[in-house]
Amino acid sequence: MAVVSSKIFEEGKAAKAMGQPDSANPYEAGSQESLDWLEGYTDGEPEPSAAGPDEN
Repeated sequence: MAVVSSKIFEEGKAAKAMGQPDSANPYEAGSQESLDWLEGYTDGEPEPSAAGPDEN
């Protein structure tokens, strides 16, 4: 994770805590701010596997 702005990261975490959808991201898609916000929003979630869900 390469967060540039911890303030924006915390904004994303707060949005998730308030139950807002990830579409509430106020930053331009593809921008560093948007990435930081999403990193905060998804903080604590398991990383998705490229191989798909484990169905053992």
